[in-house]
Amino acid sequence: MINLKNKNIIVTGASGGIGNSIVETLSMCGANIVASGTNEEKLEKLKSKFNNIKILKFDISLTDKIELFIEDATNLLGGSLDCIVNNAGITQDNLGIRMNIDEWKKVIDVNLTSTFLMSKFSIKKMLKNKSGKVINITSIVGHTGNLGQANYTASKAGIVAMSKSLAIEYAKKNININCISPGFIKTAMTDKIDEKFKDVIISKIPSARLGEPKDIANAVLFLASDQSDYINGETLHVNGGMYMA
Repeated sequence: MINLKNKNIIVTGASGGIGNSIVETLSMCGANIVASGTNEEKLEKLKSKFNNIKILKFDISLTDKIELFIEDATNLLGGSLDCIVNNAGITQDNLGIRMNIDEWKKVIDVNLTSTFLMSKFSIKKMLKNKSGKVINITSIVGHTGNLGQANYTASKAGIVAMSKSLAIEYAKKNININCISPGFIKTAMTDKIDEKFKDVIISKIPSARLGEPKDIANAVLFLASDQSDYINGETLHVNGGMYMA
């Protein structure tokens, strides 16, 4: 098992299905974690399972408060930061010609701008340690496009390009910036999909199943560990073969 003892990690979007699994997996491997999200009840439930989890309720759309959030989260971890997992994000779907500017801006601002700011202020902390890991969760549709999601797909594709640029800038400082691109994963969101449409999706996946949140968590675990030290600016696709880069 990978050992993350004494590693200090922030995980955003921790109250969702994938985020929850990420926090549990990293915790079981010994990491000290600040789990962040907007659902305090779910965060408290997560905290009760492990003694190495602290929680900090935060809405990443509050861009002017992100620097303070990173400061507060780092202080909760004892003053140093080894890794951040930028998992939080939103969707607001509409067909392109029907999508208004507010729908476009909201998704871009939350998914792309906030992820940039989270990365920026985390990297500042990591520079003091002379090492660190930034793991940005993107999406398969950021590579393939998707009906009714021009805003969402643009935000996720933007995260990939941004992460590559940051990786180039800070590789010499021993800071790794990588992405994980999930395919269709079993979550509360996919549970709402009509069974017939779900069957159509599964028929396009060579592994013939939806992914589990644990599949994403295991990928995060690898990129958060020392075993990934020579991987930088990459996107790890976790989609059962549905999309092959």
